[in-house]
Amino acid sequence: MTRARSLMFHRLAPYYDDLVDGKDYRRESRALEALARRLVRSRGRAWLDVACGTGNHLSFLRRHYEVVGLDLSREMLRVARRRLPGVRLVHGDMRSFRLRESFDVVSCLFSAIGHLRTERELGATFANFARHLKPGGIAIVEPWIDPADFRPGFIHLLTAQSPSTKVARMAHSSRRGNRSAVHYHYLIGRTGGRVEHFEEVDLGLLVPRKRLLRLLEEAGLTARFLKRGFTPGRGLLIGLKGLD
Repeated sequence: MTRARSLMFHRLAPYYDDLVDGKDYRRESRALEALARRLVRSRGRAWLDVACGTGNHLSFLRRHYEVVGLDLSREMLRVARRRLPGVRLVHGDMRSFRLRESFDVVSCLFSAIGHLRTERELGATFANFARHLKPGGIAIVEPWIDPADFRPGFIHLLTAQSPSTKVARMAHSSRRGNRSAVHYHYLIGRTGGRVEHFEEVDLGLLVPRKRLLRLLEEAGLTARFLKRGFTPGRGLLIGLKGLD
């Protein structure tokens, strides 16, 4: 399942922000900016957020950077455009997008690379990030779960409500070879209407951390892993583009 076909990023996009309401985008954006100040050696303030979703990180990053967002889901971008008037938001695929500009930072967060299907697609994505970086710029990538850390059988519940709508999402995880399989159940109830039930199975590519670092190196970036990230157990991948 690709991100564009996922219910979460398509039909349920209007409810996405409610379901991730506990995520501290302000704190994460400050941490991202601190990383950029410490590691970026180019001199500009251009930031590209790939798989930007509804634009929550961009709403904070735009205060100090010239930001561009890119996402494969037109529905998520529609929400982001309401949040971020005047910000350039591009419909595109992380594996193959081409922008006629380069950036000091390219970020790809919330484990969006886990939606890719093969290591070849991962390599193409990292090469594309490198292509859009200025010399001295950095890529900041939040990976999916390391295969050694994945635990089948995990059950998770999220709920959200407004005066007119109530949404619940329950997830159950299993493993299929080198993929995680998260089976989602969604319940959506609206005032004056009926309760709707949707199901989907979201497959995530499980790639060892050392292999991810190797793929970043093969893309021409100096790679490192930061254990401390935004989601427990996932950390952050950093790829630095050398100076000319």
